[in-house]
Amino acid sequence: MDEGVCAVRPGIDVAGHARLLAGIHDAVLAGKPPKTPPRLLVERSWRRVAAQGVDPDRPPAPDPVGAAEVERRRTGCRLNEVLPELRGSLTSVAEDAHHLMVVTDADGVVLWREGARRVRHRADSLGFTEGATWSEPAIGSNAIGTALAEAAPVQMFAAEHFVRSHHTWACTAYPVHDPRSGELLGIVDVSGPAEAVHPMTVALVGTSVRLVEALLWQRHETRLQGLRQLSGHVLRGGPGLVVDDHGWVAAQSGVSGIDRVAAPSPGVPVAVRGIGACEPEPVPGGWLLRPSRREPLRLTLELGAPRAIVEGSTRWTHPLGRRQAELLRLIVAAGPAGVSAAQLSETVYGDRTHLVTVRAELSRLRKLVGGLLLARPYRIAPGVEAAVQP
Repeated sequence: MDEGVCAVRPGIDVAGHARLLAGIHDAVLAGKPPKTPPRLLVERSWRRVAAQGVDPDRPPAPDPVGAAEVERRRTGCRLNEVLPELRGSLTSVAEDAHHLMVVTDADGVVLWREGARRVRHRADSLGFTEGATWSEPAIGSNAIGTALAEAAPVQMFAAEHFVRSHHTWACTAYPVHDPRSGELLGIVDVSGPAEAVHPMTVALVGTSVRLVEALLWQRHETRLQGLRQLSGHVLRGGPGLVVDDHGWVAAQSGVSGIDRVAAPSPGVPVAVRGIGACEPEPVPGGWLLRPSRREPLRLTLELGAPRAIVEGSTRWTHPLGRRQAELLRLIVAAGPAGVSAAQLSETVYGDRTHLVTVRAELSRLRKLVGGLLLARPYRIAPGVEAAVQP
């Protein structure tokens, strides 16, 4: 197990450790050097939430979104697909250990909360309910919010929580990512009374998250296989591709080596290297992309009001975020040799610890420009003219 994640070690005196942490918490908030420093992860979190104005004695009351909004978020969250598996692996364990299993979306909004009734009542008193936002700015240092802020798994125990009313809790949270893109889908958390904390909870939650990520990938492959079964019929008569709604390629004819294109939508041309602009046609479970006319592809990145302009047989524009534009600029500058996610993380963030963030941004970028941007390493596809303009 990762000692950087676990808040307690096997065999530790839990009550004594809680007292030690309470002393550390009091000293830090009083501006005095503690005898023992907090964990680095906790120290970073405390600094963030103090700068955000969270009061450790009077936390902001969570203002939950309404039931209709919770249901809308549940429907749109991909973790809904694997909720039965999460329930099967964690809910019964949580109930037996007097804990809760909590699932949030990528904003930290609690969508599902299941487990021991007595612990649910205790959580109610803190506003830890469906619809509540459990991010650091909303509620201070906590496993869910800190996992979101750190983009990493977090176990938080007793007075490691910034807000004193949370000192009786222990929580273990793991981010869940879309295995296709690296995009953050939400957080899976197991929370309960501090006295029931156990280091094995980290392994339990981590294993459950890896299983559901593998299941999401398996279902993605199943959907692509379904598209492949019809591709032999629809790809007859010339070059083209069959892709899913996210632009992942199930089958291709007349081209090769393309794993993803921009996500298709009706009436919007999709740039495909080796073919040019393609018109998307809906097929069961995805899209058929056929060339409208073979033309060389040009990609122009404009940095002023960031946007990518793609020109082939037609011309279309994709607005970009500032971070996306910066990453694309670095990729264009790298030339045919390309650049790795680690190198991009170091250039943009000053270190190599933001790989998940970089990959998620580039996945969103590839969803826009698709096969014009290749991965491993990240580079502009051969045959695509690329330029950067101020």
